[in-house]
Parts: sequence; structure tokens; C-alpha cells
Amino acid sequence: MVLLVPVLAGIALGWGYARWQGETWHPPAFYSIWLVIVGFLPQLLLIYLPFVRQRFPDRFASFSLIFSQSLLLVFTIVNRRLPGMYLLMLGLGCNLLAILSNGGFMPLSVETASRLWADHELAALDVGKRIHSGSKDILLWGDQIIFPWLADRFVSPNFIPVRFAYSLGDIFISLGAFYLMLKGAAPAALSE
Repeated sequence: MVLLVPVLAGIALGWGYARWQGETWHPPAFYSIWLVIVGFLPQLLLIYLPFVRQRFPDRFASFSLIFSQSLLLVFTIVNRRLPGMYLLMLGLGCNLLAILSNGGFMPLSVETASRLWADHELAALDVGKRIHSGSKDILLWGDQIIFPWLADRFVSPNFIPVRFAYSLGDIFISLGAFYLMLKGAAPAALSE
């Protein structure tokens, strides 16, 4: 959700602006798109798909998350000439640093978690463990988190029906994705 909204908004505004200028909006021309697919596939299998993730211990999910973030970072480096890629690169780097520094999962403080869940739901969670098998977050006390400013520390507004926490890295990734889609493919890139 953190990435979907900026991508769709960037496409809509980019398309609208291009149309207003009498031009045609084209999606960015990426190199090595296979890095995104190969990078996301293990994360999809070991974190998001319940029938697969239940068969593997947390260390596999942690590895898939680190592997995914690393390949996505390589993808941004390969495509660094595209607009917005440096913001994406910065965001992925921030998230990867937070994950690597905190045991292989994105840290979430008990304080931030208390803004997401009711007291009885929070009491059912174990500090020092993943929130649940389908989560990329590990619940930690604030003073246990290494690089706490990079943790999932921001919470979605109350008016959004799905509550979630997000990080500074996620903000950079969203801004980069928005700008990338807003700008689209440059006419020179289309002629190559």
C-alpha cells in the first residue's frame, strides 16, 4: 500500500500532465527488470503466502527479505539514470540497513505498535519476535532498536481503513516511485 498509492498517483499525474502538454506519457524504460521479479519472488513465497511460509522457519523469511532488498537496491543502481531512482536507492538502503542491524527483520517499537493495535492485541505479541509469520516486522522495545529513526515508526492516519506502520526508507521509496512515474520515459529513452 505504501508503494501502490504513489505509483498510481504518479502515473495519473504524469499522464494528465503529458496530455495537457499534447504529448504521450510512456512508462519508464527499465533495464534488468528481472532483478525485481527474482528479488521479490522469495519474499512473496516465504513472507506473504501462508501455505508456504508456515513450512519454513523465520531465518528463511529473514534471508528472503534481505535478498529481496539487496536485489532491489542493485536494480536501482542499474537504473540510476532514471528520475527518482536516487530516492528509491536511498529508501532501500535505509530499510536494508535497519533490517540488517536488527536481526534480519524491520524493527517496530512497542510504542508504535500500541498506536496500531488495541491493548489486548498488543499483549498477545511477544517482544523480540516477529509480529506474525506474514510480517516483515520484529517487535522490540525502543531502546533495543539499532538505528531507531530507520525503523517502522510512522503510522498511517486514522481515516485510512487499513492501519500500518512505515519507515523513513518507505517514505523515500514512495517519493522516488511517485517521481519516477510522474516523469515517465524521456523521449530520448524511447528512441534508443
